[in-house]
Amino acid sequence: MNLYEITSEQKALINKIELLEGEITEEIENALIINENQLQSKSIAYLSVIKNKENFNSLVDEEIKRLQAIKKTNTNLVNRLKDNLLNAINLFGDFQVGTNKFGIRKSSTLEVEDTNSLPEKYKVIKVSETADKMALKSALKNGEEIKGVYLQEHKNLKIN
Repeated sequence: MNLYEITSEQKALINKIELLEGEITEEIENALIINENQLQSKSIAYLSVIKNKENFNSLVDEEIKRLQAIKKTNTNLVNRLKDNLLNAINLFGDFQVGTNKFGIRKSSTLEVEDTNSLPEKYKVIKVSETADKMALKSALKNGEEIKGVYLQEHKNLKIN
C-alpha cells in the first residue's frame, strides 16, 4: 500500500468514527493500528529514499565542482600553451612541423566607446540602443573617422 492509500484509508476510518459519534469499535481500533504501522513503515521507506537522493545530489554537486576545477585548469593550460606558441611564432616566424602549420591570423574587433555619440546611421535601435558594428567597421575601413570608434587588432594562433 502506498502513502496515498494509507492516508485515504486513515481519512475513511476517521469518517467512520465520526459517523459512529466517536465510538471506536474493535474492528476500527485494529484497522487504526494496522494503518499506523503501515504509515510508520512507509514513512521510514520514504525517508530512506529521500536521504539517499539528497546524498546522491550532494555527491553530484561535489563532482560538478571537481569537474569545473579540472576544466578551469585545462583551459588555463591550453591558453598558456597557445600563448607560448604565439610567442614562438612572433620570434621565429611561421613554421611547419609535419602536416601542421603554425602561423598568425590577424583579426579585428570593433570597439565603440560611446554608442550615444554615434551618428544615427550607425545605430541600430532595438529594445536597447547598440552600435551598428558592421556599418561602423565598414566606414572605418573606408577611411571615415568616427569619434570614439576604432579597430582593435588582435593576433590569434592559427593551426592548420
